[in-house]
Amino acid sequence: MTTAVRPPCPQPGPWDRTSGAVGHAMPAIAAIATAIAGFVNIVSVLTPAFAERVRGLMALGALQEVTVANALALPAGVALLASALPLARRKRRAWRASISLLLILGLLNLVKGIDIEEAAICWALALGLWYARDAFYVRQDRAGLPRAIARAATLAALSTATATAAVFAAGDHITPDAPMSHAMSRALRFLILDGSAVDVARPFAWLPAALGVLGIGTLLTMGALLLGPARPKGPQDADERLRAEGLVRLHGTDTLSAFKLRADLERLWSADHRAFVGYRIEAGTLLVAGDPVGPDDALPDLLDELVSFARDHGLALGGVGASEDFAAQMCDLGLQRLYLGDEAMICTGTMDLSGGKNKSLRKAVNRIARNGFTADVCASGELTAADRAALEAVSEQWRDGADERGFSMSHDALTDDLIPDALVVLARDDAGVVRGFLQFVPVFDRPIMSLAFMRRDRDTPNGLTDFLVVEAARLLGERGIDEFSLNFSAFGRWLRAPTSLLERGLARLLVIGDRWFQVERLLSFNQKFHPRWQPRYLLFDRASGLPRLALAALLAEGQMPTFRRSRKPAEAETTSLGQT
Repeated sequence: MTTAVRPPCPQPGPWDRTSGAVGHAMPAIAAIATAIAGFVNIVSVLTPAFAERVRGLMALGALQEVTVANALALPAGVALLASALPLARRKRRAWRASISLLLILGLLNLVKGIDIEEAAICWALALGLWYARDAFYVRQDRAGLPRAIARAATLAALSTATATAAVFAAGDHITPDAPMSHAMSRALRFLILDGSAVDVARPFAWLPAALGVLGIGTLLTMGALLLGPARPKGPQDADERLRAEGLVRLHGTDTLSAFKLRADLERLWSADHRAFVGYRIEAGTLLVAGDPVGPDDALPDLLDELVSFARDHGLALGGVGASEDFAAQMCDLGLQRLYLGDEAMICTGTMDLSGGKNKSLRKAVNRIARNGFTADVCASGELTAADRAALEAVSEQWRDGADERGFSMSHDALTDDLIPDALVVLARDDAGVVRGFLQFVPVFDRPIMSLAFMRRDRDTPNGLTDFLVVEAARLLGERGIDEFSLNFSAFGRWLRAPTSLLERGLARLLVIGDRWFQVERLLSFNQKFHPRWQPRYLLFDRASGLPRLALAALLAEGQMPTFRRSRKPAEAETTSLGQT
């Protein structure tokens, strides 16, 4: 795989007229300045005007114009304050809205109180934003704008209707008196915090403050609807999955490649459609699942497109389950990597269970055999309807109502028509009933398979999963498979052989968290089979974004703790990042 691609975290190219450091910081600077300008305008509106300004204004224009300008300046200031965060996130639509608001506020400041200082600040900031225009490149989906406008308008109408109904209910408790035909205009004044000249008696004394909060909340929500970034479309259709399946069969040599066919994954393709990455968006982060799939010469353009895609949508960029080679190459391009854990790679063939170190495993396997259990293997496409129903029943009973987990290291379907050559190792009791199974997906062009599902009936004797793994090694070996990926052991090296004080401290935290994540128990289960450890990595673009990336990864993998006990605790071997 070559590395001639653009760095994944490029300087935004915006403030080209000055240094790159200033250009990189410009959105944050603009956001702070805009927030200050909005705050200054809000304070200016809420501060009583000096008598001399009022006299000057009376000489220049009608009192009604001054009142209208004062009423409009407050919501405009709130809107400007609300646009600061989208500006910091480089959103183009927020940039346009901020410039428009600043220009309007400058004019309103002159009309409402000859506030020359505030007007000058607004116009100067608008000029600065225009000069830094290239820094705001996160685009919005124009096709979705009409829907966003419709939702914002509906929200405004509902708020206005609610406020009007409240004014009607207050009735003569509001002074000075006004005809009920003016209820809507009075409600609008309350919504924009312009009710200072109105007195509301008990029991409706709370009304101005409550409607003011409603108005500000409505304005902020409308801003979120209108200024939200474009989000990529969801998982594609069956034809898109079929194209992905063709590429996986040609170039899917990584142990996680077949999992790119999950129906719930989104996929980004290179321009020539010769390579793709599977991803999911969580917590404002584009998470790449494992390695890209495609020929080496198609990957540079794909990675370049990936970087632009995340950048244009205002998303942080990260990866879960990257191989050592892919992680090293992405580090050369500017990303950083963090050790995430290891795949347990098991050699096939008849396992030697002799010796003291294999005592517990040997006893478990013998116990299951004495109870009349046997194992057989067949291709997923060869399963009978009865067997498929049995797999579903075992899986449902094992999950006990819990959602499926996984994202980068498991599949999402027990039987997938796109992978009929997946192999299923079945454990049957003495009556021939399926009571547990392991499903393996192929690693194409290599005599390796990767575990996709590990399930058993909860009412079976302890040790059935051990029995299945031992039998899987034998049965897969008879089919010409040399090795299989069993489970992913998160942060396993820190628990097995920490190399520093930091890693020993982290290992202690993992032991504490084992109640919810079962990290230590999963490692112990994997070690019984004397695996070869294959490391996997977490990719991230900046250290400050690690907490958000970690949250996104936990959400995607379904590993967020529920802090509740199941009716019967699951054995550790069935839980990992993805493979369950």
